Amino acid sequence: MAQAYRLSKGGRVDRTKPVTISFNGQSVQGYAGDTVASALLANGIHLVARSFKYHRPRGIVTHGSDEPNALLDVDRGRGRADPNNRATVVEVFNGLTIASQNHWPSLDFDVGEVNDLLSPVIVSGFYYKTFMWPRSFWTKVYEPRIRAAAGLGRAPTVSDPDRYQYRHAHCDVLVVGSGPAGLAAALAASESGKRVIIVDEQAELGGSLLHDVTSLIDGIPAQDWVRQAVDTLDSRANVVVLPRTTAFGYYNHNHIALAERVTDHLADPSSNLPRERLWQVRAKQVVLATGSHERPLVFADNDRPGIMLAESVRAFINRYGVAPGRQIVFATSGASAYMAAADAKAAGLAVSVVDVRSEAECGPEVAQLRSMGCEVLTGHTVVASQGRKRVTGLIIAPMGADGRVGARRTLPCDCVGMSGGWTPAIHLFSQSRGKGRYEPSLDAFLPGPSVQAERSAGAAKGVYQLNECLSQGWAAGAEAAEHASERTFDATDGPVGFKPVRVLPTDVNSKRLRAFVDFQNDVTAKDIKLAVREGFESIEHVKRYTTTGMATDQGKTSNMNALGLVAGILDRPIPAVGTTTFRLPYTPTTFGTFVGPSRHHLFDPIRTTPIHEWAVAHGAEFENVGLWKRAWYFPKAGEDMHAAVARECKAARTSVGIFDATTLGKIEVVGPDAAEFMNRIYTNAWLKLEPGKCRYGLMLKEDGYIMDDGVVARLAHDRFHVTTTTGGAPRVLAHMEDYLQTEWPDLKVFLTSITEQYAVIALQGPKAREVIAPLVTDIDLSPQAFPHMSVRTGLICGVPCRLFRVSFTGELGFEINVPADDGRRVWEAIFERGQPYGITPYGTETMHVLRAEKGFIIVGQETDGTVTPDDLGLSGLIAKTKPDFVGKRSLSRPDIVGAGRKQLVGLVTDDPNEVLDEGAQIVMDPNQAIPMRMVGHVTSSYWSSNCNRSIALALLAGGRSRMGSRIYVTTPTGFTTARVCEPVFFDPAGERLNA
Repeated sequence: MAQAYRLSKGGRVDRTKPVTISFNGQSVQGYAGDTVASALLANGIHLVARSFKYHRPRGIVTHGSDEPNALLDVDRGRGRADPNNRATVVEVFNGLTIASQNHWPSLDFDVGEVNDLLSPVIVSGFYYKTFMWPRSFWTKVYEPRIRAAAGLGRAPTVSDPDRYQYRHAHCDVLVVGSGPAGLAAALAASESGKRVIIVDEQAELGGSLLHDVTSLIDGIPAQDWVRQAVDTLDSRANVVVLPRTTAFGYYNHNHIALAERVTDHLADPSSNLPRERLWQVRAKQVVLATGSHERPLVFADNDRPGIMLAESVRAFINRYGVAPGRQIVFATSGASAYMAAADAKAAGLAVSVVDVRSEAECGPEVAQLRSMGCEVLTGHTVVASQGRKRVTGLIIAPMGADGRVGARRTLPCDCVGMSGGWTPAIHLFSQSRGKGRYEPSLDAFLPGPSVQAERSAGAAKGVYQLNECLSQGWAAGAEAAEHASERTFDATDGPVGFKPVRVLPTDVNSKRLRAFVDFQNDVTAKDIKLAVREGFESIEHVKRYTTTGMATDQGKTSNMNALGLVAGILDRPIPAVGTTTFRLPYTPTTFGTFVGPSRHHLFDPIRTTPIHEWAVAHGAEFENVGLWKRAWYFPKAGEDMHAAVARECKAARTSVGIFDATTLGKIEVVGPDAAEFMNRIYTNAWLKLEPGKCRYGLMLKEDGYIMDDGVVARLAHDRFHVTTTTGGAPRVLAHMEDYLQTEWPDLKVFLTSITEQYAVIALQGPKAREVIAPLVTDIDLSPQAFPHMSVRTGLICGVPCRLFRVSFTGELGFEINVPADDGRRVWEAIFERGQPYGITPYGTETMHVLRAEKGFIIVGQETDGTVTPDDLGLSGLIAKTKPDFVGKRSLSRPDIVGAGRKQLVGLVTDDPNEVLDEGAQIVMDPNQAIPMRMVGHVTSSYWSSNCNRSIALALLAGGRSRMGSRIYVTTPTGFTTARVCEPVFFDPAGERLNA
């Protein structure tokens, strides 16, 4: 019968909307509001997976994101398939197809189960000792087999058809978790009018209250209180409510990463919606109401399908209207399981309880449950379970006062709800760099002192009474919002408290015991004891040796049991053993969420300038420079690149050339301390640079090596226009921001990237002034009024411009900065005006040749991350009187001031027609023995039509002392001879620059 284990009433599912899904080819019925886990259980399906190592039958253990077993392949249709989805999180819809993993040929009959028979041999760490010999087997046998067996599920083979999205947000208070503490915190914080965001990984807000059908809050049922609270939050304009959203990472400066599942629950999502959305939230204050995880009990064969956490049994009954079994045994060492047992009994199920605690250690919950007609066995232990593909019985035994185990007894059952206590979810708190504080009375690590603007509340802080959770949540929200507000709650208190038990007492030899601590990685208590016996005493070492806590659930259900076991074996307190590291993401997060829109053409975005389409129309060939598409050269009919570049170089030297320099990085440095900031970040002096003047700036890293360069103009006493290399703009801005925020926060300076705000048109050549003179107003272009390395503001073609008199060619030059929207119009006007002068557009290749003729460097070509200013002959740019600048101290390092460093030189080949290869190595003696001693390399090499020969720049050891020397440069066939010369090949006196 379909849904044979669906209760006749109850739950939050919509029984008017039946849903059909497919599990391993079998149709499974459910309702809207079900998860895959609840739908499978409603149909009596408990066997859903095989364990990773031993291929043991496994079932559903939890009802939330901490599920270790039920990992499934999910196919949402249209190529939307991915592996390792937790059945407890995936919401059902018509047409959903799911399949179990890690078995062959089928889930029911898995050949891999032979590993279970080999378990005495393949214990934890066996691979470290086994696959050592013979050595030749590693690549031929061991590694291929291990790789074939590794992993769970299968990676998709088709391209992901979905869209993913980024979203950035700021808020005053971010509340993570929407249980009683989280809802109370959001209500209190939002009362103040501050901006509040509340997020929860579940499909609806409410947390544990969604399956609490007995508690009252302020006189009304808990679920009615949740409904009112959510309605209130929805009605407040200052609140953003994000269900299906996991806070998976807590970074510095209260930067929280959220993964919102937007359409995974929809059968036919709109193409306008992304599948998932990555939220990057900057919060002034954070409230962590992340709840706690129930611990399983560790006993023999505690991993059989049908054995799950007690609170999860309660959730399936009350929230989904599903009976995980008809005859349920609750095995517990604490009080909370009695609420689950009472709810199961109220639902008409047969219930019995086995409590490890003695009668005297228990509270009134025992009598209350007995009054309902349930058998409660206190002072009993669980020895083992029965069954194979589903639990059929629980073997229990009484314990004497001396701890000895008495006569066995079997309790028939088809479901076991186990509870070994609770572990606060302090993962995000730990990611915020907070240190956990061990609380012996709770046998748990609680949040210690906060490092960031954060506070924890509720079960995440070790508070389990409903009344206290609400009150603490309200107080945390009010405090976070700096809102003086107090509120008391009248809520039903339930039984709390537990007795920690690492491994349940048994009458079986512990060496033969198969009691699982980590379900997903098949780690048993015996494995952990073995690791300690072999000398692994640090919990991090035990974790890696046994792999406990290293599965996709990151040990949410296993960590405390493992810590307690290690501490007990070593006879040390738990804090002395330490904790494992809580790494992000909190739960598995898709690659798509991280990648976002950065795929296909956006994976490596192409940036184009306002003049790009003009260049396309005029036949330009392009090259990629960083993310920019730049005009490389402009060939005319019948020209190859060399002919086109030769023509463009001649035009720039004899008449006028026009070049698109928009891609240069541009940063505005503004503020009363702008000059002091520039003085510290660059090697040369800036305090006395007058407004209207420019200066070539050299920027170093802390190690003293050149990082970037560019012309800087002082527009006003408090404003600089900084240019950077095309590829270095983001790096330079980040470098500046880093120092401004961390080293010099006292400086009143603002940094703004203006690269995209301005189109830059470089006009170079002896006719440049004549071309633009009629177009420029409000600026005197005469050499006396506007000398080289000056900047003026005015109008060109009626457009506001920043006009630089600078040159990267050695010719009379101007760089015209105009608003990007006007870039093409101004370019076309200049081009039209230059026709009588034979104006020639040129590209980056010509730019490279022209600058090399003058010996001008390009960072990244003449530098490689180990080049200093002196290596390039730029020691004059190092201010001698400045007290400090970035990299100054490193310039005095012995290796930087020592003799023999590579220095920039020019090279001319004996054959003027031979163009050297860039990157070619240089030796002094081509006949020396191999390996030869390389003394340098070619950094730039071109044919120069203006010099009528080949030219090259190189870094050569002791280069300045080798002027006129013969050296040998590698070629594809051997060596060629060249002569070392000064690195300036054209107009060495610089007369043309000041025309």
